[in-house]
Amino acid sequence: MEAAPPRNPPRGDNQFRGTGEFSPSLLGALPIAIAIIMVTLSLSSTTIARGDFSMLHQIPEGHVGAYWRGGALLKTITDPGFRWKLPLITQFEPIQVTIQKDEVRDIPCGTKGGVMISFGKIEVVNRLRKEYVYETLLNYGVQYDKTWIYDKIHHEINQFCSLHSLQEVYIDVFDQIDEKMKEAIQADCTRYAPGIEIISVRVTKPTIPESVKRNFEQMEEERTKVLIAIEKQRVAEKEAETQKKIALAEAEKNSQVSRIIMEQKLMEKNSAKSQQEIENEVYLAREKSLADANFYRVMREAEANKLKLTPEFLELKFIEAIANNTKIFFGDKVPKMIFDQRLLGNFLTQVDHKED
Repeated sequence: MEAAPPRNPPRGDNQFRGTGEFSPSLLGALPIAIAIIMVTLSLSSTTIARGDFSMLHQIPEGHVGAYWRGGALLKTITDPGFRWKLPLITQFEPIQVTIQKDEVRDIPCGTKGGVMISFGKIEVVNRLRKEYVYETLLNYGVQYDKTWIYDKIHHEINQFCSLHSLQEVYIDVFDQIDEKMKEAIQADCTRYAPGIEIISVRVTKPTIPESVKRNFEQMEEERTKVLIAIEKQRVAEKEAETQKKIALAEAEKNSQVSRIIMEQKLMEKNSAKSQQEIENEVYLAREKSLADANFYRVMREAEANKLKLTPEFLELKFIEAIANNTKIFFGDKVPKMIFDQRLLGNFLTQVDHKED
């Protein structure tokens, strides 16, 4: 009877052969382990600094979280706060969605006349809308502002300078550069990157060559002198106009005072005239009354006298008159008039004829 062949010991992935060699299953798993180690080492060089070894991470307020897995951007966009991710495999980046300010410095450009100038700083206030974060990062990456703000500012400033002279860029249209840069950048962003909103652009005064700067300063001094002279002339005109207005006001005041005084005197004259007219009317009425009364008295006396003119009454009055005219005569011949009855008869006869 033959002896049974010896049994081979069981092979395992973690066991070694009796001869000191690795088992075939262990040799097959070795490349996979090496590949995992290589991938881990390659990822660790870019993820250690960002803490991608941890599962818990924080998104600050004013930002949203964007995630990449194997270099591919995920559509997952998270809000501020503590979030979870797969360590080493998933990377994240906080993306600011509030208003931020980008400063572009030292921008050289050449004017239309060939003079080289430099803008020291241009500030661009902008914002990335939250609903466009994924689309913007997918098309332009995390450094989207480099493409649409930094590089765009350089381009637009050079375009602007090439179309204008130094006088225009430095003085005449300098106040328009801010608005023109904002409109130009916003127009391209609206067309190609609608998530980027340009709020404002502030351009500082450019640096120009010293020789040209001195010329501009001299021109500004002369312009200032002219403005001062114009302002002095304007002040003198205003003073003259003020003096004229004061004189006119004074003359008008005097005229009004004179007119008031004249009206007052006229009113006094009219009042005196009215008073005199009233007094004259009263006087005339009184005199008329007196005249009427006198006339009435005379008429009544005349009527009374007419009734009195009788021969007997006339004879009596004649005798009384003769008696009152007593005279003493000396001489041989004494007047006989008193005793002359014929004379008295003739007088009475004449009175009778007058009555008839």
